[in-house]
Amino acid sequence: MTRPAGVVVVGDVITDVLAVLSGPLAAGSDTRAEISIGGGGQAANTAAWIAAQKVAVTLVAAVGDDDAGRDRLAELEQAGVDCALDRVEDTPTGTVIVLATDGERTMVSQRGANLRLSAEHVDSALARTPDAGHLHLSAYTLLDDASRGAGLRALAAARERGLTTSVDAASAAPLRRVGAAAFLSWVREVDLLLVNADEATVLAGGLDPAAQGRALSATARRVVVKGGAAGAVWVDRTAAVSVATARRVTVVDVTGAGDAFAAGLLTAWLAGATPTAALDRATELGALAVSTVGARPRP
Repeated sequence: MTRPAGVVVVGDVITDVLAVLSGPLAAGSDTRAEISIGGGGQAANTAAWIAAQKVAVTLVAAVGDDDAGRDRLAELEQAGVDCALDRVEDTPTGTVIVLATDGERTMVSQRGANLRLSAEHVDSALARTPDAGHLHLSAYTLLDDASRGAGLRALAAARERGLTTSVDAASAAPLRRVGAAAFLSWVREVDLLLVNADEATVLAGGLDPAAQGRALSATARRVVVKGGAAGAVWVDRTAAVSVATARRVTVVDVTGAGDAFAAGLLTAWLAGATPTAALDRATELGALAVSTVGARPRP
């Protein structure tokens, strides 16, 4: 394999308020938890995991002109991410409350400045990254009306510049709200679409993962369906199917696991790895993520 060209990641920066619960949530009462505050956001997490693989990465996003935004910027720069962050006045940096328990996580979100990401800022940021070879988009940008123009512009500008493209489908509930037909029209002809089991069901129906991948390959050139503990499936338009089994590790916190998976997959694939090898690397990083608390790689 060769060292991949630089990657541009477009999407969200979030402050995660993470509560790892000691047991099931006691609604209307108290539940013990280990609580921490730190950096999150699908795009920011993926960029941090890419940087940890020693691949040049630029994050294009928006934060508030507040202490949280400054803290998130400092964390990302310390992690080795080149940050092209728009500092938005009079709007807070996005925040998510994450409740993690029993291999699942539930999120309560305030998108904040992420909703103010603009197509103009995306164009400006891409102009300053002439050596990039790939653009990865967090679909959260597409799933919000206010930021959709920025997400669509990111994909269009990448094609104009000859970059390969990938999209992470982000989250099942907002996908249902916008509808499968609309979303698939927005990501048509991307080089790689990543979906988890719930997202795949929203977009392709209740089929087995390989069949979901084949259905979605009518839209994207390559599709990866992530099944968590069930492993992952890669499908491309030649009808080739590759499968990877999940690593068996003790699950501590699944926050950011999909973002780590995406980083492993992209850095391996862009370096010339086969689909099987790229999936193996992705599942390796995903396993590392779930075995530790938090959404980012440990320093």
